[in-house]
Amino acid sequence: MRQLTYEAPATAEQAVAAVTGDPRARYLGGGTNLVDHLKLGVSTPERLVDVSRLPLDAVEQTGGGLRIGTNVRNSDLAAHPLVRGGWPGVSRALLAGASGQIRNQATTGGNLLQRTRCVYFQDVTTPCNKREPGSGCSALGGYGRYNAVLGASEACVATHPSDLAVALTALDAVVVVLGPDGERRVPMADLHTLPGHHPEVETTLAHGELITAVELPASALARHSTYVKTRDRASFAFALVSVAAALTLSDDGTVAEIALAWGGVAHKPWRAGRAEEALRGERPEESTIARAVDAELQDAAFGPDTEYKRPLLRGATTAALSRLAGGPDRRGTR
Repeated sequence: MRQLTYEAPATAEQAVAAVTGDPRARYLGGGTNLVDHLKLGVSTPERLVDVSRLPLDAVEQTGGGLRIGTNVRNSDLAAHPLVRGGWPGVSRALLAGASGQIRNQATTGGNLLQRTRCVYFQDVTTPCNKREPGSGCSALGGYGRYNAVLGASEACVATHPSDLAVALTALDAVVVVLGPDGERRVPMADLHTLPGHHPEVETTLAHGELITAVELPASALARHSTYVKTRDRASFAFALVSVAAALTLSDDGTVAEIALAWGGVAHKPWRAGRAEEALRGERPEESTIARAVDAELQDAAFGPDTEYKRPLLRGATTAALSRLAGGPDRRGTR
């Protein structure tokens, strides 16, 4: 049996100091991802620093929006009236994310930092550059149905599993991070990295930096947001593809403002900037949306196992935008 040292600091500063000073230390939040990896042998820390009891579990209104503590449970955040009213796409993404039992345990910060569900990453008997840099990527010549189609590399084709992260990326959230040198803010779109030659590096966080909060800016666009997830079964499954969307229309029915992010397609939540640009000023009709999706996929790399994601992305993006365009609050007001 592997021996682990466990401690529960009283403050976030103490937690940061403990992990920063020990390369073998890891933070423990809700544990819904890390504990699985400890059992599988994927993660092998020698010291666990429990941050789940830190007083970072508040949802608070700010002058510009909402501040969500890192320890707010996914179920509580999904049901919070401020989130449901001002950022419905976030609530929908959380409810699509897992079973009720897991949502009751999982935390906001931990959700963003969960690791890929690539079958080869989780199988320690197979080569994986993310788990063992330089060992190879088994997914490239193996079972590839869940592989990335955007931003992948010859070193890694894994996708990021978080639904919440996709919604936060679309809505321009900011992640508040505490490190040994103090606090800094990271745009959600910059939190995760593409694999390149170093897929073992998954975020822009330094070792020991702790997510303490997420800040969501308020806007009419955010109030008119949604989340659509396509998966193998109706519940408790990771996305084949997913779409976080926000939309407001002009008086003539054309797109005034739009935000799109995709899940299940890349090593990080993918902000679909080309598709957004293609849709601004246009009517959100099926043919127009399909062309915009194809514009975003211009540099995508599909294979025999992943070609199915192209029509799924068209369908899911169309479903999300059609839902928003057809609702009673189509111009982002209530």
